Amino acid sequence: MKLFRFGEAGKEKPGVCINNQFYDVSTWFNDYNEHFFEVNGIDKLRQLLIDNKNSLPAIPEGSRLGSPIARPSKIVCIGLNYVNHAKETGAAIPVEPIIFLKSTTALTGINDTIILPKDSTKTDWEVELAVVIGKKASYLEEAFAMDYVAGYSLMNDVSEREFQYERGGTWDKGKGCDTFAPMGPFLVTADEIKDPHNLRLWLKLNDSIMQDGNTADLIFNIPVLISYVSRFMTLLPGDIISTGTPPGVGYGMKPQVFLKDGDIIQLGIDGIGSGLQQVKNHRNKL
Repeated sequence: MKLFRFGEAGKEKPGVCINNQFYDVSTWFNDYNEHFFEVNGIDKLRQLLIDNKNSLPAIPEGSRLGSPIARPSKIVCIGLNYVNHAKETGAAIPVEPIIFLKSTTALTGINDTIILPKDSTKTDWEVELAVVIGKKASYLEEAFAMDYVAGYSLMNDVSEREFQYERGGTWDKGKGCDTFAPMGPFLVTADEIKDPHNLRLWLKLNDSIMQDGNTADLIFNIPVLISYVSRFMTLLPGDIISTGTPPGVGYGMKPQVFLKDGDIIQLGIDGIGSGLQQVKNHRNKL
């Protein structure tokens, strides 16, 4: 199944995509949030589609698509999880996963505008596979980790590199600005993705291909990441793990390239979906 949320930002309703048709399921479900996953909402939604397949209401034409899940308890990101991305940034290859947190207030729809923060000079892009957790996980063994995956989505881990690297402290201050976590268009349930470790992911900037990678090249694969993260924090239903980006970010180019007002980003992951984001300066966001 392909789950999505639609409507005005902050007032999204849950929907489901069947054969490229978009349906509203808000009569039966309040939202795709922690409670939804906690009570086996995906199985209940699957049964709903069997019982009501001919009577689901279509969503209004032209509806905005928000993040496919409501604001989770946390967005956990993995840094430098592709060898060539680590090399392009001049970093050492990690011997253990690098973890940082992205503010949940950064979460937006995959087609929403990216707003350059005030005083930004080095805002960058990172196409990533996002994993959504379906069950509470703490000290989880790798052998069972994939049973805890609700599904997969597309994320742009937008990053302000000056804030991240040059302002002291942790990476988080360059990662959590408003609009810095566009996600969607769907949460594709785990049963729909035959092999999440063989998915092409790509990103274009103004029609020029910047990133073109494959999740086969992850240094630490999905069960390793889920198990590892669960040692340091409890993962709750609906939490997101963004698994890292392949090479081709602006920070690693010579000369470096960063986002500017008016830029257009297109990005996607095979089998999951794609998105288009316009970049605006914070002064022009309205």
